[in-house]
Amino acid sequence: MKIRRAKETDMDGINRLLEQVLTVHHDGRPDLFKAGVKKYTDEELLEILLDDETPVFVAADGREAVLGYAFCRFQQHKNSHILTDIKSLYIDDLCVDEKERGRHIGKRLYEYVLEFARANDCYNVTLNVWACNESARKFYEKCGLKPQKIGMEAIL
Repeated sequence: MKIRRAKETDMDGINRLLEQVLTVHHDGRPDLFKAGVKKYTDEELLEILLDDETPVFVAADGREAVLGYAFCRFQQHKNSHILTDIKSLYIDDLCVDEKERGRHIGKRLYEYVLEFARANDCYNVTLNVWACNESARKFYEKCGLKPQKIGMEAIL
């Protein structure tokens, strides 16, 4: 298995995993997440893959099949009156194919993202995890992440 920057030929594999993530979110919060839709059109996904500000990495097997991905985005608050000017790498989405879990692919993807962030002079790596996704939260805690902020809601 190798981890590399995603390319256009990975789109089918990425779309397959995006469906798995959507299912987890819909099952956990059907009031917020629709079922049976795509997160991105193919045009939107290709634009993301080609943008250096939104790097996407894939874990691929020897036949180039996508086993997992990490969607990332650089964030920086330049000239803010209250926030420092640190550069962060935000993990928008990290997924390992449900058939491939337990092989430490997610951990290797996360470590790759950390190294990429260091090489790009980032101060930190951040992400959000839905409260209904207990397995993801536990995975991130095992990777050493700690809460930075907590989103709360009151359903009316």
